[in-house]
Amino acid sequence: MVADNREKHYAQEGIGSSYLFRVDHDTIIDATKSYRSQWTEPNCYAKVITIESQKKIVIYSKQSIAVNEEITYDYKFPIEENKIPCLCGTENCRGTLN
Repeated sequence: MVADNREKHYAQEGIGSSYLFRVDHDTIIDATKSYRSQWTEPNCYAKVITIESQKKIVIYSKQSIAVNEEITYDYKFPIEENKIPCLCGTENCRGTLN
C-alpha cells in the first residue's frame, strides 16, 4: 500500500508523524507536509464529496473557530491494527488517535 510506504519513508527521513486522510477504501490523501490536526473532540468534521468525477475533502466547522485557533478533525483511520494511545484525558476521548 502506498500509504504504508510513505509512512516508512517519512520515518526514515526523521518525520515523526504522518497525516494521511482516508477518502475511501482505495484513496488516501497525504497531508503530512500541510498539517491539520486530529483530536478526540474535534472542532470540525470532514466530508468527502465528488465534483466532476473527482473526490474532494471538505472541512466543515462544528462551532465558531477563533483567529489562530487550531483546526481539528478526525482522519478516519479507526481500522488500523496498531493503535496510538491518546492521553488527552477529556471526558469523551475514545482512547486512541486512530
